[in-house]
Amino acid sequence: MKIGLSVPLAHETPQQWAKKHRELGCGSVVFPVNCEASPETIDAYRKAAEQEGLIIAEVGIWKNVLAVDNREREEAVAYSINQLKMADKIGAKCCVNIVGTPHGPIWDGGYPGNFSKETWKMAVDSIQHIIDEANPVNTKFSIEPMPWMIPTGPDEYLRLIGDVDREAFGVHMDLINMVNCPQRYFFAEEFMEECFSKLKGRILSCHIKDVLLLNEFTFQLRECACGEGTLPLEKYAQLATAENPDMPMIIEHLHSDEEYLQSLSYLQKRLKTDSCC
Repeated sequence: MKIGLSVPLAHETPQQWAKKHRELGCGSVVFPVNCEASPETIDAYRKAAEQEGLIIAEVGIWKNVLAVDNREREEAVAYSINQLKMADKIGAKCCVNIVGTPHGPIWDGGYPGNFSKETWKMAVDSIQHIIDEANPVNTKFSIEPMPWMIPTGPDEYLRLIGDVDREAFGVHMDLINMVNCPQRYFFAEEFMEECFSKLKGRILSCHIKDVLLLNEFTFQLRECACGEGTLPLEKYAQLATAENPDMPMIIEHLHSDEEYLQSLSYLQKRLKTDSCC
């Protein structure tokens, strides 16, 4: 596997950015600029990653392509297409977004309508449109699973893959986001095996973090840094590496460069590697 960080860390040049990640023992990176940057800047970061032997794990979108507001939705879709085109040019493993929602003000929020037949069709149509417009050949579009938004598990992901029916659609594995019930929390190893077995051959990149059950009513889970929860991270790493020895494993959702560096060091020691590549 190739551990990476979801943040670029403080840097002044593309070369410094790439060198810093390599010296920390990272083997993968999240691309630090978007499609609105100049072609020269984009290419400079691509070349810097290549020169340091870093895999570009993902290009993020993080826009609501199902927004009920027409302008917001159209801008999000256009941005998604351009991000996917950029990901294709730089050879990223994937370009990733969430499905989105038209059912409330929070772009990644949980609403009953997220699970309606109408929303499912909207999601499929949107994914197909983005892929068809960008027409990628060197990367794939992917959807990050969510606890309260499709896909919430491997079976929904397989159904989504079938309905989208595009070669350029693959899996972004945020396994922790799918731990959304007692069964998946308490029997995490079995759930991990289920995910990697059912989605085998389609997984492009992974997020790695942890989750902790709170001692409060009713059932409450808190996402946390690696080691602050109960997930068998060794099992996660083992399954990811079996799927692809160069699988990107991206640490995310921390609050500062210092926290990311601490989490990286912890994970390297726990998984008994100092190079992750």
